[in-house]
Amino acid sequence: MTRSGPVEDDDRVPWPEDSAAGKGPDASPARPSPPSEDDDEALVGWAFAQSPATAALYDTRLRLRLATVRMEQVIGRPEKAMRGLRVSEILVDPQSELTEQHMRRVLASGEEEQLQVTLRLPGHDRESVWTISLVPVRGRGGAVRGVLLSAQDVTAEHLARERLVLVNEASLRIGTTLDLARSAQELTDVAVPQLADFATVDLLPSIEGGEDPRAGPPGMPVKLRRVASRSVLEGSPEAVVAHGALATYPEASPAAECLATGRPLLRKVTPDALTAWERDAPERAARVRKYGFHSVLAIPMRARGITLGVVTFSRHRRPEPFERDDLLLAEEITARAAVCIDNARRYSRERRTSLALQSSLLPGRPPRQAAVEIASRYLPASARPGVGGDWFDVIPLSGARVALVVGDVVGHGIQASAAMGRLRTAVRTLADVDLRPDELLTHLDDLVIHLSAEADSAQVPSGDIGATCLYAVYDPVSRRCTLARAGHPVPALATPDGAVEFLDVPAGPPLGVGGLPFETAELELAEGSVLTLYTNGLVDSREQGADEGLQTLREVLARPATSLESSCDAVLEALLPDRPADDVALLMARTRALDTAHVATWDVPAEASAVARARKEACLQLDDWGLDEAAFVTELVVSELVTNALRYGDAPIRLRLIRDKNLIIEVSDGSSTAPHLRRARSSDEGGRGLLLVAQLTQGWGTRQTYTGKTIWAEQSLTAV
Repeated sequence: MTRSGPVEDDDRVPWPEDSAAGKGPDASPARPSPPSEDDDEALVGWAFAQSPATAALYDTRLRLRLATVRMEQVIGRPEKAMRGLRVSEILVDPQSELTEQHMRRVLASGEEEQLQVTLRLPGHDRESVWTISLVPVRGRGGAVRGVLLSAQDVTAEHLARERLVLVNEASLRIGTTLDLARSAQELTDVAVPQLADFATVDLLPSIEGGEDPRAGPPGMPVKLRRVASRSVLEGSPEAVVAHGALATYPEASPAAECLATGRPLLRKVTPDALTAWERDAPERAARVRKYGFHSVLAIPMRARGITLGVVTFSRHRRPEPFERDDLLLAEEITARAAVCIDNARRYSRERRTSLALQSSLLPGRPPRQAAVEIASRYLPASARPGVGGDWFDVIPLSGARVALVVGDVVGHGIQASAAMGRLRTAVRTLADVDLRPDELLTHLDDLVIHLSAEADSAQVPSGDIGATCLYAVYDPVSRRCTLARAGHPVPALATPDGAVEFLDVPAGPPLGVGGLPFETAELELAEGSVLTLYTNGLVDSREQGADEGLQTLREVLARPATSLESSCDAVLEALLPDRPADDVALLMARTRALDTAHVATWDVPAEASAVARARKEACLQLDDWGLDEAAFVTELVVSELVTNALRYGDAPIRLRLIRDKNLIIEVSDGSSTAPHLRRARSSDEGGRGLLLVAQLTQGWGTRQTYTGKTIWAEQSLTAV
């Protein structure tokens, strides 16, 4: 916008030459006529007027006296119409007032100044950037008699710098996480408002499952899912498609056209185009008309030879349309975002695979145990490239005992999940042999060493396999708990009176180190005690150190809880208010005890007649328990096991019956020699007893003790 006519100013200072010539203070000289050959002064004025520079001369009142032809062309007004006007009267713009402030400073200080302004000149549809130099004009006596304003259009250089800044900003802001939707949103956040007034990211539905889309252009009309959008208007009111929604784009739309051709396109929104859109997408066309969209860029999003979707940039507030340079800039930032989004897509696929693998390897809901009440949680990491190798397990053992296991494999991803599965299987196999916790960890340590050697020989990228583990065995009859750990955090014990302590379990080396022994700790637990096993991701995080985490865990476990499940939730809420940065496995077990109403024990003398007495005592006990129908099988099993102990074992011999969901029959003796099942030949007089036991019971086995061994058999009571 421009103003016509000068503004009166009471503080005007006469132009020196005007005063000398006897002219009025508001008079302005006419543009010099072409000079004669000997008129040097006129030649100087004529040369200034014809200078190719964009310049103007202002007097001490900051009123224009002379302007070059180039200045006339830029302003769009002849010099005659601008004489006597100030800059703010020629151009109605806040930047012109800023220019006047600098001009006054030049008049006062007599020193040159420079500034950069952004102006919308008359007759132009976009803003331009100018570098302005303000030079004091001095007379023969050295006094400042005016200001020479010269301007240079640096719009092209300014836009080039802005584009470089935007590309750099895109490289920093896009792809900060491996979340696909967030990476797409970061792209639109970078583009608006620096490049466009409205930007959207739409992806092909075929990539949602993590699989690579099929080759070639998609069929028409194309279906795309909106994953991100950004507008200069609050709340993106011009968006027709909601985030997560699947929309159909007709063949005439920019998104479908650029996907069909595989090339970016720049389109002006013409009435003919709107008419075509109204037939296929009337709601979208109505929004285009309502908000005045006039220019569109559509860029196919491709990475590693795969088309992921399309990014659309639109303008409706900025009057200037997109140019070729804008198209190149949009291609650059889209290409950077495409790699990040493809990385997020591949990460999501690997994460789903890892989670599925780990879910299949982790235990489901454990069966009801007579020894303990169980509550457990597993939380995969949210900020790692793949799940980790944390696991837990609850393993039923002979004699109504139970093994509690928590472990952590070093690393993340499918390799860690696979290693975790192998270790969990190995623990179950070793537990089935009824090894003591320290012996089990020793065998597990050897296995990890072998797995690392296999990984090295196969040149697996994951390298060495390392792990930590805590293994505990609880006996509900004796209420004794035996624990051993291999580089794992110590467990917490909450007693029924509300006290909480961290058990002093000897710290063995992590699995895979080799050559160092493991030690056990054994203690008696009161009925109703809660044993808490966990991995280090629960107590050690970026928000708090391990010591602070352990203190918080102690405080939470000391609080009364309505159930073990609610206590589990309280622990996670206190220690992990947000999604964990590392995998977390949590296992809580409330101990139970089997009293004399469930356990009967007899000492068996080392004499042949003891077999009959043992059978009789067992039948009488079954009668007390109301299990008369199980007596026949029990008699046979007791007779065989006691006979074997008398024949092949050493004193002392003891018979024990445990009533759980099944009936457990145990015979202990002082010999470490273990029987084994074999097929007797037709000519053999013996060798059929254990085969008979195996046929009549659900299972049988042998476990070693400090004083000898125990042979056990588990008899089903479901039919009783």
